[in-house]
Amino acid sequence: MKIKLALIIVMMSLGALTATAQETVKKDIISTSAGDLEITFIGHGSLLLTFGGRVIYIDPYSRVADYTKLPKADLIFLTHDHPDHLDQVALQSVRATDTVVVLPSVCTDRVQGGTIMKNGDILTVLGLKVEALPAYNIVHKRDNGQVFHPQGVGNGYVLTFGNKRIYVAGDTENIPEMKALQNIDCAFLPMNLPYTMTPEMVADAAKAFKPKILYPYHYGDTDPTRLTELLKDTSDIEVRIRPMQ
Repeated sequence: MKIKLALIIVMMSLGALTATAQETVKKDIISTSAGDLEITFIGHGSLLLTFGGRVIYIDPYSRVADYTKLPKADLIFLTHDHPDHLDQVALQSVRATDTVVVLPSVCTDRVQGGTIMKNGDILTVLGLKVEALPAYNIVHKRDNGQVFHPQGVGNGYVLTFGNKRIYVAGDTENIPEMKALQNIDCAFLPMNLPYTMTPEMVADAAKAFKPKILYPYHYGDTDPTRLTELLKDTSDIEVRIRPMQ
């Protein structure tokens, strides 16, 4: 009897923890000329976007969510082939027979039937304008001298929802192509050291292309409030911190 009671208490505790975790998932609403864009901050480099009745995932990653409990995707974007961005478990959980998967060619050996985009490509996918941008390192390298993300391999994406342009950078540094961007309403810039950018690099890029809203994401152990401090005098950029470790 005592064992059964203990098991019941444990199960109730786990249920409470699950409910609490679900309640703490952050969502933002971005108003566009074609309706609201809802952004769910799943964690790490993973985002869930809902717009016009469609479900869109960026780099689904099973270590930060149980994707079997999330809705099937209409559209999935993969930025590159590292396992925390191309996760077969999460991908297969949300991919349906008619799901469109947009990806760089480096991912095609593990993901069949995807729509390949190279750096610089522009496509319309399920009615959305999609621009593929470079995503690469210049400074941060492995011990053997190889950069963590070579040029020409991975993608960032600019997605247009109505009159709003959303930039999801993928794993990259503050590269010239990023600084040359224009008319970005929301930007997701990575700050996961040593693989992507320092807060100083993110601030440098943001001051160059001036997104109206800046979300640091995929920031690991980096303190995101450092970015807020660096941009405190830049009144035309709103920094929003969300749980995206």
